[in-house]
Amino acid sequence: MQLFNTLSNTCSQAVTAAYSTSFYSSVSMLDASIQDDIHNIYGFVRFADEIVDTFLEYDQEYLFNKFEQDLYEALKLKISLNPILNSFQETVHKFDIDRDLIAAFMNSMRMDLTKTEYHTQEEYETYIYGSADVVGLMCLKIFVNGNENEYQRLKPSAMKLGSAFQKVNFLRDLKSDMEILNRSYFPNIDLRNLDHNTKQLIIDEIEKDFQEAYEGIIQLPHTARFGVYTAYKYYRQLLKKLKRTQPNRIMETRIRVSDHTKWALLVRSYCNVKLNLL
Repeated sequence: MQLFNTLSNTCSQAVTAAYSTSFYSSVSMLDASIQDDIHNIYGFVRFADEIVDTFLEYDQEYLFNKFEQDLYEALKLKISLNPILNSFQETVHKFDIDRDLIAAFMNSMRMDLTKTEYHTQEEYETYIYGSADVVGLMCLKIFVNGNENEYQRLKPSAMKLGSAFQKVNFLRDLKSDMEILNRSYFPNIDLRNLDHNTKQLIIDEIEKDFQEAYEGIIQLPHTARFGVYTAYKYYRQLLKKLKRTQPNRIMETRIRVSDHTKWALLVRSYCNVKLNLL
């Protein structure tokens, strides 16, 4: 059984490496004792996200229903022949991750199957909570090693960090979301006619989330602080580039951070954390 579990962890690690080099780098900066479990969470959320975002030529609803059924069977039986779900259930049970977080995530992913516009702030916040905030909370359970008091204390900041990451992704991915998936997440905003004022309102909202998230990052255990802080700095850099980009250009291209800049961020993050300059 240990061999199968090790193989399952390796599969989740491979998913992280294949789909997000930036996140993979951030995970590698966490303490070795928690890297596998973060990979296991990423593998799970990535597979669910791929079903609703990428497999457009297939019956996505069927695939999602099957994935969800297999997920809950894995949680119940504590094993799955799907190595991604097997590694995820192992982490869920190891850290007693709240099933309500998992249900909220699956609910937001299901919304992506049919919902293309978010007309109210409540709809928008519900989607973000399920698609991003709860992922941050799952990771937080690992960062605090299941300590419930620490989890509750840092929970608001972890949710804000998840929200900030998601909103940056929304702004960066406007082109593909609208042209390929026909989705618009920001409520009551005509993204096809995005102007400077509207863009600034979105950026101000993200900046506020980042400010509140930072207060939690600096209180994380040392086993997690460097990796999370590096991811935070990477997304802050993305937001900085989005600030400088004309609204029409955001609709024409996907903003990226160069490899050179990523390495520079890594070095600065390392120095800031090691020298206790946060």
